[in-house]
Amino acid sequence: MVESWQEELRAKGYRVTPQRQLVLEAVTNLEHGTPEEICTEVQRTARGVNISTVYRTLELLEELGLVKHAHLGHGPPNYHLAADAEHIHLVCRGCHTVEDVDPRAAAGLSGVLERDFGFETDVHHLTVYGRCKDCRAT
Repeated sequence: MVESWQEELRAKGYRVTPQRQLVLEAVTNLEHGTPEEICTEVQRTARGVNISTVYRTLELLEELGLVKHAHLGHGPPNYHLAADAEHIHLVCRGCHTVEDVDPRAAAGLSGVLERDFGFETDVHHLTVYGRCKDCRAT
């Protein structure tokens, strides 16, 4: 993956900078990180990188199709690699864990919306809230 994102940046006229690499590595490590969490992760290696640099870098990486964001609750978006974005987010209102599930899990809903309303769904950006099995057991 490293070479592909570097090639993508260069092909679109952007330089491969240490900040861009650190932000992308932080997104990879965190899986679902807010800009603040990503900044904290980046600052473990490069203390001089500030939050505005992280926001600008995330915006560029999303524009280039390398990362995507999702809203997993109130507050800032969470970022993850675009290559890993083919999933639905299940967010537990009890313990706040996030589980990624295959988009095929929403096939029934998508089919009903298409058939009854002519609506084509984008389930790759779907977040479903509820309670996980552990929270339901307590």
